[in-house]
Amino acid sequence: QVQLVESGGGLVQAGGSLRLSCAASGRTFSSYTMGWFRQAPGKEREFVAAIRWSGGNTYYADSVKGRFAISRDNAKITVYLQMNSLKPEDTAVYYCAAGRGLIIAASQRGYDYWGQGTQVTVSS
Repeated sequence: QVQLVESGGGLVQAGGSLRLSCAASGRTFSSYTMGWFRQAPGKEREFVAAIRWSGGNTYYADSVKGRFAISRDNAKITVYLQMNSLKPEDTAVYYCAAGRGLIIAASQRGYDYWGQGTQVTVSS
């Protein structure tokens, strides 16, 4: 099975930074799209950012553009989400996901594998 494990969540003050990691175990992901999604209490899960493993094309939700950056480490098979200038509205459980091939990056439907999530809380 594909295993995705998120880490790096926690409590941070508004304006601060966190870096989330998503480690993939036991597989190669050269043809995958890797994404980050988040879900706040009472709200639907929403797209945050995505990256094509091969080529490194990136995609961002308007709400995080200019503040968040997604990247990958090919040697470690790990994708990162650098989050800067955090706001209270960024508070959510963050999930990493993986989908095969050229899927629609912002659509949850194309992702076949999901991590268990990591909590990010931004205080005012």
